[in-house]
Amino acid sequence: MGLISRMMALIRAKMSQLLEGAEDPGTALDYSYQRQLQLLQDVKRGIVEVTTSRRRLDLQAAKLRENVDKLDRQARTALEQGREDLARLALQRKHAAQSQLTDLDTQIGTLEQEQAKLQEAEMRLRTKVESFRTRKETIKAQYSAAEAQVRIGEAATGLSEEMADVGLAIERAEEKTEQMRARSMAIDELVQIGTLDDHIGGDMLDRELSQLTAGTDIDRELEAMKRQISAPKSSAQLTSGEAEVEV
Repeated sequence: MGLISRMMALIRAKMSQLLEGAEDPGTALDYSYQRQLQLLQDVKRGIVEVTTSRRRLDLQAAKLRENVDKLDRQARTALEQGREDLARLALQRKHAAQSQLTDLDTQIGTLEQEQAKLQEAEMRLRTKVESFRTRKETIKAQYSAAEAQVRIGEAATGLSEEMADVGLAIERAEEKTEQMRARSMAIDELVQIGTLDDHIGGDMLDRELSQLTAGTDIDRELEAMKRQISAPKSSAQLTSGEAEVEV
């Protein structure tokens, strides 16, 4: 009885420590339930050992009773045959066997009491273990439901770490999107005002055609300049020739 009480106290103390340190109380409850089952098995083994010892003493007592009856018959037979000495010896052995039998009966009675106590304790402990198992499963179910409600509430209010990460990812995506939109709008604006024409206008063929066109325009302008320069010289020569003719 005292041992079982101490073991239950140790189990409760250990479970309290686990509940304080464990994230999931179900783990501590399962551990406590397993320890109680182990204690229940220990009590059952104790009952088996006590019962075995009592049975062994019962067998010894039965043999002693047979021996007592045998010695009693031998004493009577010896006395009937006039062998008082043998009858006395048989009776002495009978009394010794009866003394042993009395001791065995005392031990058997003690073991029977111990067996009865253990069986009573086993019944009470088994009832407690079954009750604890039911409470354990109920508490685990309630904890799971409460945990689910907390997670749903955190997700709905944005308090959970997962939702916080999702919120940050959305903010970063929106920020990048705004930056890209602003860049696109800036490029469109610069293209419209001509700032980026030299950098982004046309492909390679367009640029080569532009260069060829620019070269042709330069050649034309150069020829025009040559004609302009040569025109005054021609006029001067004609004027000098007319003067010579008049003389």
